[in-house]
Amino acid sequence: MVSFWKASPAIAAVSLGLTLIDAHPGMSQDATSAKSQWIVTLGGSVEYGPSYEGSKHLSVSGMPSFDVRRLGDAAEYSAPDDNIDYGLFDVGGVEIGPVVGLRGGRSPLEDSDLQGLRRVHWNFDAGVYLQYWPIEDRLRVRAETRQALWGGDGLLADLYLDWFQPLGDRWRLSAGPRLSLADSTYMRNNFGVSVTDAASNGNVDAFGASGGVKSIGFTAAATYTLSPAWTVQVYDKYSRLVGDAADSPITSKIGSADQNVIGFALNRSFQIGF
Repeated sequence: MVSFWKASPAIAAVSLGLTLIDAHPGMSQDATSAKSQWIVTLGGSVEYGPSYEGSKHLSVSGMPSFDVRRLGDAAEYSAPDDNIDYGLFDVGGVEIGPVVGLRGGRSPLEDSDLQGLRRVHWNFDAGVYLQYWPIEDRLRVRAETRQALWGGDGLLADLYLDWFQPLGDRWRLSAGPRLSLADSTYMRNNFGVSVTDAASNGNVDAFGASGGVKSIGFTAAATYTLSPAWTVQVYDKYSRLVGDAADSPITSKIGSADQNVIGFALNRSFQIGF
Protein backbone atom coordinates (compact mmCIF):
# COMPACT_ATOMS: atom_id res chain seq x y z
CA MET A 1 0.00 0.00 0.00
CA VAL A 2 1.10 3.55 -0.47
CA SER A 3 0.95 6.70 1.61
CA PHE A 4 -0.75 9.81 0.32
CA TRP A 5 0.76 11.22 -2.87
CA LYS A 6 -0.58 14.10 -4.94
CA ALA A 7 1.53 13.90 -8.12
CA SER A 8 -0.09 12.98 -11.43
CA PRO A 9 2.02 9.78 -11.90
CA ALA A 10 -0.15 8.21 -9.19
CA ILE A 11 -3.22 8.61 -11.39
CA ALA A 12 -1.34 7.00 -14.27
CA ALA A 13 -0.31 4.09 -12.06
CA VAL A 14 -3.90 3.55 -10.96
CA SER A 15 -5.04 3.57 -14.59
CA LEU A 16 -2.34 1.05 -15.51
CA GLY A 17 -3.30 -1.20 -12.63
CA LEU A 18 -6.99 -1.15 -13.54
CA THR A 19 -6.12 -1.89 -17.18
CA LEU A 20 -4.14 -4.94 -16.09
CA ILE A 21 -7.01 -6.01 -13.88
CA ASP A 22 -9.46 -5.94 -16.80
CA ALA A 23 -7.03 -8.02 -18.85
CA HIS A 24 -7.33 -10.92 -16.39
CA PRO A 25 -11.06 -11.56 -15.88
CA GLY A 26 -10.85 -14.21 -13.18
CA MET A 27 -8.72 -16.21 -10.77
CA SER A 28 -8.03 -19.49 -12.61
CA GLN A 29 -7.66 -22.59 -10.48
CA ASP A 30 -6.75 -24.81 -13.44
CA ALA A 31 -3.49 -23.21 -14.59
CA THR A 32 -1.32 -26.00 -13.23
CA SER A 33 1.05 -26.29 -16.18
CA ALA A 34 3.02 -23.18 -15.23
CA LYS A 35 6.19 -23.80 -13.25
CA SER A 36 5.30 -21.21 -10.60
CA GLN A 37 1.93 -19.76 -9.76
CA TRP A 38 1.38 -16.39 -8.06
CA ILE A 39 -1.56 -14.34 -6.82
CA VAL A 40 -1.21 -10.69 -7.83
CA THR A 41 -3.46 -8.01 -6.35
CA LEU A 42 -3.77 -4.70 -8.18
CA GLY A 43 -6.05 -1.80 -7.47
CA GLY A 44 -6.34 1.80 -6.54
CA SER A 45 -7.97 4.17 -4.12
CA VAL A 46 -9.44 7.66 -4.10
CA GLU A 47 -8.48 9.89 -1.18
CA TYR A 48 -9.73 13.23 0.13
CA GLY A 49 -7.23 15.02 2.32
CA PRO A 50 -4.58 17.77 2.63
CA SER A 51 -3.17 19.00 -0.67
CA TYR A 52 0.36 18.69 0.77
CA GLU A 53 1.90 17.83 4.12
CA GLY A 54 0.91 20.58 6.55
CA SER A 55 -1.79 22.05 4.29
CA LYS A 56 -5.19 23.22 5.51
CA HIS A 57 -6.61 22.95 1.99
CA LEU A 58 -8.18 19.64 0.92
CA SER A 59 -8.14 17.95 -2.48
CA VAL A 60 -8.92 14.63 -4.17
CA SER A 61 -6.10 12.33 -5.27
CA GLY A 62 -5.58 8.81 -6.63
CA MET A 63 -3.40 6.05 -5.17
CA PRO A 64 -2.12 2.82 -6.78
CA SER A 65 -1.81 -0.43 -4.78
CA PHE A 66 0.04 -3.68 -5.46
CA ASP A 67 0.67 -6.99 -3.71
CA VAL A 68 2.02 -10.40 -4.78
CA ARG A 69 2.18 -13.78 -3.06
CA ARG A 70 2.71 -17.41 -4.03
CA LEU A 71 -0.37 -19.49 -4.79
CA GLY A 72 -1.29 -21.35 -1.62
CA ASP A 73 0.12 -18.72 0.76
CA ALA A 74 -2.53 -17.06 2.91
CA ALA A 75 -3.24 -13.41 2.15
CA GLU A 76 -1.57 -11.37 4.87
CA TYR A 77 -3.51 -8.61 6.59
CA SER A 78 -2.31 -5.08 5.91
CA ALA A 79 -3.22 -1.49 6.76
CA PRO A 80 -4.11 1.18 4.18
CA ASP A 81 -0.98 3.20 4.96
CA ASP A 82 1.44 0.27 4.51
CA ASN A 83 3.83 0.93 1.66
CA ILE A 84 4.55 -1.66 -1.05
CA ASP A 85 6.73 -4.46 0.38
CA TYR A 86 7.94 -8.00 -0.19
CA GLY A 87 9.00 -10.33 2.61
CA LEU A 88 12.39 -11.92 2.00
CA PHE A 89 13.36 -13.27 5.42
CA ASP A 90 11.71 -14.55 8.57
CA VAL A 91 13.97 -14.36 11.61
CA GLY A 92 12.35 -15.65 14.77
CA GLY A 93 8.92 -14.63 13.53
CA VAL A 94 10.10 -11.18 12.40
CA GLU A 95 9.42 -10.64 8.69
CA ILE A 96 12.05 -8.52 6.92
CA GLY A 97 12.17 -7.23 3.37
CA PRO A 98 12.36 -4.28 0.99
CA VAL A 99 9.71 -1.57 0.91
CA VAL A 100 9.05 1.25 -1.55
CA GLY A 101 6.80 4.27 -1.27
CA LEU A 102 5.77 7.54 -2.86
CA ARG A 103 6.13 11.03 -1.44
CA GLY A 104 3.87 13.94 -2.22
CA GLY A 105 4.95 17.33 -3.48
CA ARG A 106 4.08 20.96 -2.84
CA SER A 107 3.86 23.98 -5.13
CA PRO A 108 2.25 27.45 -5.25
CA LEU A 109 -0.27 26.01 -7.72
CA GLU A 110 -1.87 24.23 -4.76
CA ASP A 111 -1.78 27.21 -2.39
CA SER A 112 -1.09 30.82 -3.34
CA ASP A 113 0.28 31.42 0.19
CA LEU A 114 3.28 29.31 -0.81
CA GLN A 115 4.50 31.90 -3.34
CA GLY A 116 8.23 32.42 -2.94
CA LEU A 117 8.75 29.31 -0.81
CA ARG A 118 10.76 26.27 -1.83
CA ARG A 119 8.89 23.87 -4.09
CA VAL A 120 8.86 20.22 -2.96
CA HIS A 121 8.84 17.69 -5.81
CA TRP A 122 7.14 14.31 -5.63
CA ASN A 123 9.57 11.47 -5.06
CA PHE A 124 9.98 7.73 -4.68
CA ASP A 125 11.61 6.28 -1.59
CA ALA A 126 12.90 2.82 -0.72
CA GLY A 127 14.17 1.01 2.32
CA VAL A 128 13.52 -1.86 4.70
CA TYR A 129 10.52 -2.95 6.74
CA LEU A 130 10.23 -5.23 9.76
CA GLN A 131 6.95 -6.81 10.84
CA TYR A 132 5.99 -9.03 13.78
CA TRP A 133 2.70 -10.55 14.95
CA PRO A 134 2.63 -10.92 18.77
CA ILE A 135 -0.86 -12.38 18.26
CA GLU A 136 -1.19 -14.13 14.90
CA ASP A 137 -3.64 -12.41 12.51
CA ARG A 138 -4.73 -10.04 15.28
CA LEU A 139 -1.99 -7.79 16.69
CA ARG A 140 0.76 -6.51 14.40
CA VAL A 141 3.87 -4.39 15.02
CA ARG A 142 5.51 -2.87 11.94
CA ALA A 143 8.37 -0.47 11.20
CA GLU A 144 9.46 1.07 7.90
CA THR A 145 12.61 3.09 7.14
CA ARG A 146 12.74 4.70 3.68
CA GLN A 147 15.26 6.98 1.96
CA ALA A 148 14.36 9.26 -0.96
CA LEU A 149 15.73 7.90 -4.24
CA TRP A 150 16.70 11.27 -5.70
CA GLY A 151 16.86 14.96 -4.88
CA GLY A 152 18.35 14.49 -1.41
CA ASP A 153 14.91 14.53 0.19
CA GLY A 154 15.93 12.74 3.37
CA LEU A 155 14.96 9.75 5.50
CA LEU A 156 11.61 8.75 7.01
CA ALA A 157 10.86 6.13 9.67
CA ASP A 158 7.28 5.06 10.41
CA LEU A 159 6.08 2.89 13.31
CA TYR A 160 2.71 1.08 13.24
CA LEU A 161 0.66 -0.88 15.76
CA ASP A 162 -2.56 -2.48 14.45
CA TRP A 163 -5.34 -4.69 15.72
CA PHE A 164 -7.23 -6.71 13.07
CA GLN A 165 -10.72 -7.99 13.82
CA PRO A 166 -12.71 -10.18 11.41
CA LEU A 167 -16.50 -9.85 11.57
CA GLY A 168 -18.11 -12.87 9.97
CA ASP A 169 -16.78 -14.21 6.69
CA ARG A 170 -16.64 -10.97 4.73
CA TRP A 171 -15.87 -8.01 7.01
CA ARG A 172 -12.53 -7.11 8.60
CA LEU A 173 -11.83 -4.08 10.79
CA SER A 174 -8.39 -2.72 11.65
CA ALA A 175 -7.15 0.19 13.74
CA GLY A 176 -4.03 1.40 15.46
CA PRO A 177 -1.69 4.29 16.39
CA ARG A 178 1.12 5.72 14.28
CA LEU A 179 4.44 7.47 14.93
CA SER A 180 6.51 9.08 12.18
CA LEU A 181 10.09 10.38 12.43
CA ALA A 182 12.19 12.27 9.90
CA ASP A 183 15.83 13.30 9.62
CA SER A 184 16.99 16.91 9.41
CA THR A 185 17.22 16.82 5.59
CA TYR A 186 13.56 15.86 5.22
CA MET A 187 12.48 18.41 7.82
CA ARG A 188 14.45 21.26 6.22
CA ASN A 189 13.07 20.45 2.76
CA ASN A 190 9.44 20.19 3.86
CA PHE A 191 9.16 22.56 6.83
CA GLY A 192 12.23 24.83 6.81
CA VAL A 193 12.07 28.40 5.48
CA SER A 194 15.30 30.08 4.37
CA VAL A 195 15.93 33.79 4.82
CA THR A 196 15.69 34.25 1.05
CA ASP A 197 12.38 32.37 0.82
CA ALA A 198 10.94 34.30 3.75
CA ALA A 199 11.81 37.58 2.04
CA SER A 200 10.31 36.37 -1.27
CA ASN A 201 7.09 35.27 0.41
CA GLY A 202 6.73 38.30 2.67
CA ASN A 203 4.24 36.69 5.08
CA VAL A 204 6.34 34.12 6.96
CA ASP A 205 9.55 34.29 8.97
CA ALA A 206 12.67 32.24 8.40
CA PHE A 207 12.61 28.91 10.23
CA GLY A 208 15.21 26.19 10.76
CA ALA A 209 13.66 22.73 11.09
CA SER A 210 15.52 19.87 12.79
CA GLY A 211 15.05 16.11 12.63
CA GLY A 212 13.01 14.18 15.16
CA VAL A 213 9.41 13.11 15.69
CA LYS A 214 7.32 14.49 12.83
CA SER A 215 3.80 13.32 13.63
CA ILE A 216 1.62 11.06 15.73
CA GLY A 217 -1.62 9.61 14.46
CA PHE A 218 -4.20 6.87 14.12
CA THR A 219 -5.44 4.78 11.17
CA ALA A 220 -8.71 2.82 10.96
CA ALA A 221 -10.14 0.74 8.10
CA ALA A 222 -13.08 -1.50 7.22
CA THR A 223 -12.59 -4.08 4.45
CA TYR A 224 -15.37 -6.05 2.74
CA THR A 225 -14.74 -9.14 0.60
CA LEU A 226 -17.06 -9.10 -2.40
CA SER A 227 -15.64 -12.36 -3.83
CA PRO A 228 -12.34 -14.29 -3.78
CA ALA A 229 -11.10 -11.82 -6.41
CA TRP A 230 -12.59 -8.48 -5.30
CA THR A 231 -12.37 -6.44 -2.08
CA VAL A 232 -13.42 -2.90 -1.17
CA GLN A 233 -12.16 -0.82 1.71
CA VAL A 234 -12.97 2.47 3.40
CA TYR A 235 -10.45 4.06 5.74
CA ASP A 236 -9.43 7.14 7.68
CA LYS A 237 -5.85 8.24 8.37
CA TYR A 238 -5.39 11.01 10.95
CA SER A 239 -2.06 12.52 11.95
CA ARG A 240 -1.05 15.48 14.08
CA LEU A 241 2.18 17.21 13.13
CA VAL A 242 4.37 17.85 16.18
CA GLY A 243 7.72 19.43 17.02
CA ASP A 244 9.34 21.49 14.28
CA ALA A 245 6.83 20.17 11.73
CA ALA A 246 4.05 21.85 13.71
CA ASP A 247 6.05 24.97 14.65
CA SER A 248 7.06 25.71 11.06
CA PRO A 249 5.25 28.77 9.64
CA ILE A 250 4.32 26.59 6.66
CA THR A 251 2.12 24.67 9.10
CA SER A 252 1.31 27.16 11.85
CA LYS A 253 0.66 30.24 9.69
CA ILE A 254 -0.24 28.92 6.22
CA GLY A 255 -1.56 25.44 6.94
CA SER A 256 -2.66 23.20 9.80
CA ALA A 257 -1.06 20.65 12.13
CA ASP A 258 -4.15 18.43 11.87
CA GLN A 259 -3.98 16.16 8.82
CA ASN A 260 -6.88 13.83 8.01
CA VAL A 261 -7.32 11.63 4.93
CA ILE A 262 -10.48 9.72 4.03
CA GLY A 263 -10.13 6.99 1.41
CA PHE A 264 -12.00 4.36 -0.60
CA ALA A 265 -10.09 1.47 -2.21
CA LEU A 266 -11.01 -1.21 -4.75
CA ASN A 267 -8.69 -4.20 -5.27
CA ARG A 268 -8.69 -7.13 -7.69
CA SER A 269 -6.67 -10.35 -7.33
CA PHE A 270 -5.82 -12.76 -10.13
CA GLN A 271 -3.58 -15.75 -10.73
CA ILE A 272 -0.57 -15.72 -13.04
CA GLY A 273 2.11 -18.27 -13.86
CA PHE A 274 5.73 -18.06 -14.96
